[in-house]
Amino acid sequence: MKLLKTWIVLGALCWISVACGSLPPASSSSQLSTPQLATPQPELIEQATLTPAPTATPTTTPTPTPTLHPLTIQAMRMRDYPGSDITIEEALAPGDVYYRYLASYQSEGLKIYALLTIPFGEKPPTGWPVIVFNHGYIPPAEYRTTERYVAYVDRIARSGYIVFRPDYRGHGSSEGTARGAYGSPDYVVDVLNAVTSMKNYPDADPNRMGMWGHSMGGYITLRSMVINHDLRAGVIWAGVVGSYLDMVYHWRPTPIPTPNVTVTPGTRWRTGWIQMYGSPEDNPDFWASVSANSFLGDLSGPLQLHHGTADKEVPLEFSETLYQQTLNAGQTVELYTYPGAGHNITSHFSLAMQRTVKFFNMYVKGE
Repeated sequence: MKLLKTWIVLGALCWISVACGSLPPASSSSQLSTPQLATPQPELIEQATLTPAPTATPTTTPTPTPTLHPLTIQAMRMRDYPGSDITIEEALAPGDVYYRYLASYQSEGLKIYALLTIPFGEKPPTGWPVIVFNHGYIPPAEYRTTERYVAYVDRIARSGYIVFRPDYRGHGSSEGTARGAYGSPDYVVDVLNAVTSMKNYPDADPNRMGMWGHSMGGYITLRSMVINHDLRAGVIWAGVVGSYLDMVYHWRPTPIPTPNVTVTPGTRWRTGWIQMYGSPEDNPDFWASVSANSFLGDLSGPLQLHHGTADKEVPLEFSETLYQQTLNAGQTVELYTYPGAGHNITSHFSLAMQRTVKFFNMYVKGE
């Protein structure tokens, strides 16, 4: 409880994610597809610990203790993310200045597929800098490793970076069940195992790693950067980066579930959380404990945020609030807004990507 009391900065939630279509080549970004939406159906997990029993002879017996939900930042920091060797599954058609591969790695015993790009030319003495790329919501059954985000990956890859884009479990050919990002730690676990896998990859520089995320991938990026200390910088486009409290009350207005509702299999995680832990007003400690926004003082590196003013999927206010929270935490952060741009920032793609690469060059490459 002492640890929990130190976390109260703000709470954070989101129960739906957003699809992203592929951009056309960097010279023409006007054909980006319309985002798609879906609601994840994660499950709750409880834990108990052992404490001394009140007897004359000291011994240990189980006694009830507060639940440590697996999505709390504390619980996520206590986990191991060993990653694995990266396996090249298939060589793909190369880009103009980089190789492309279908690759795989291990996360919690599951085979997770990923797109891997490696620059042409002689490897730097310490290895190539790396960007771990977190895609937004795409219906898992429709997801394909080589589709969508093509222009995004291309612009980063041609700038002299290894790009590693994990599929997440249950997506495409990856093993496991896609339980969603916001009520389950699964996708963040997969990404953190990807980070470790890339740290050990022979062509990669383990000391020059960054992370990029869009929409749901922005949520994953922010969480990863307060859990893992290997990421030197993060860039988030139209990110789901509001606090869980803000997600409950200030996004897609729907009736807020009450603590006395009956939770049945398949109901949304938000309902289960409020029944089990109480509302954000009744139990602010819990809602803060699951929020990356409560730990911005622990960010592993600077943040750069991008958001369109006409985004109808994720509120601009989420990025604006995170910007101010990050400043208040004494961290380096940039925010760029794009007048009239939607969720994919299509109309300002080239400018936003130019700023993205410049930011990575400064804080990941160290230029």
